Amino acid sequence: MWYQLVSGRSKLSGHVSISGAKNSALAVLAGSLCSCDDVCIRNVPSLLDVSRMLQVLKSLGAHVRHCGNDIYINSRNVSFPEPCEESIQKIRAGFFVIGPLVARHGEAILALPGGCAIGSRPVDLHLRGLEALGAEVEVRQGKVHAWVGNGGRKLKGGCFCMDFPSVGATETLMMAACLAEGKSVLTNVAREPEVKDLANFLIACGAKIEGAGTSTLVIEGVDKLHGANYTIIPDRIEAGTFLIAAAITRSSLTLSPIISSHLTAVMMKLASVGCKFNQLNANTVQIRSSPAFPALINLEMATGPYPSFPTDLQPQIMSLLATCTGQSVIKETMFEERMGHVEELKKLGAQINISRNTAVIQGTSDLSGTRVKANDLRAGSALILAGMAAEGVSIIEGASHVDRGYERFDEKLRMLGANIERL
Repeated sequence: MWYQLVSGRSKLSGHVSISGAKNSALAVLAGSLCSCDDVCIRNVPSLLDVSRMLQVLKSLGAHVRHCGNDIYINSRNVSFPEPCEESIQKIRAGFFVIGPLVARHGEAILALPGGCAIGSRPVDLHLRGLEALGAEVEVRQGKVHAWVGNGGRKLKGGCFCMDFPSVGATETLMMAACLAEGKSVLTNVAREPEVKDLANFLIACGAKIEGAGTSTLVIEGVDKLHGANYTIIPDRIEAGTFLIAAAITRSSLTLSPIISSHLTAVMMKLASVGCKFNQLNANTVQIRSSPAFPALINLEMATGPYPSFPTDLQPQIMSLLATCTGQSVIKETMFEERMGHVEELKKLGAQINISRNTAVIQGTSDLSGTRVKANDLRAGSALILAGMAAEGVSIIEGASHVDRGYERFDEKLRMLGANIERL
């Protein structure tokens, strides 16, 4: 475990390069198992979670070669149905391989997944969806065993309506359905850009998928997928975090590459606290933050599935709102335990009250540096941002969580003028 030492009240300036999307990369890496041919995935961020996902693939027999931010994978020799249990338990996205394994090899045995400690994230939708495609599923002693039912060799196309538009379940079932026999229709699916990115990767490999980015997917199964050369989209969560970093330090920054349409909900909220945006070209945006924000008048917001405000930016924008004059309210609708950062923000002087999944924030400009602890990835970045806005020095314990989801986060902040170092 390492620490971040942050000296607050430094202005930021300059340009920040946004890395490839973590959540896209993890899904596409799992999706590479659907193909028997060579796959090249470009713009993959160098992250702890990516390294863990590659360990999952290697434990299944995939050949993996890393060259900078490009990853070359060949899954021709994958035949073992059970990835390394230790690897799966360290990364929730590792569970996504259940879809390709059952679809291509007829069987998968996986430990229940790990990930951030932000509440219950069950895999029941993944499993019920696989059953709708003809799989038999059994859960015992902390492991899931799924196999093609009725003595068949391949999954069968089917229909499945999700109770909730789960990103992970949508991705798992999309991968499974693209190699099933016949047509599958998945409704009430996730619309996140990362889901569409996975669909585009699978299409590049020969899958027949319609409706990606909408609430209904229609997938015509094919016998096999071929190789592809594919580039991951920019990370909207990293971009949103740097936009909030500019706002909380009352600074101006330029970000690229970004896809502005992926950031609409974030930019609208930042505009409501006085930030201005200038689209310099198709993939570059400039944010200008006022030295003094207007007083907030009962600003209310809620997280939700895309295109609503992303839960992965809730802790960061809470740090910002804690520094804005006036009252604001954030309702967390995605994860029941994603308020762990609140007590740590309060140690810095933030005035926040919680009732169940709702936080009421009374903004103040008087944050003061102290020692705080991050318990998950996004809380880590939120506390770093709060430390940048606070008077004096803050020490963030457990900041190693940030390496799971941000590529060279502290290095990028230093290049922009932040006074931040690892201990």
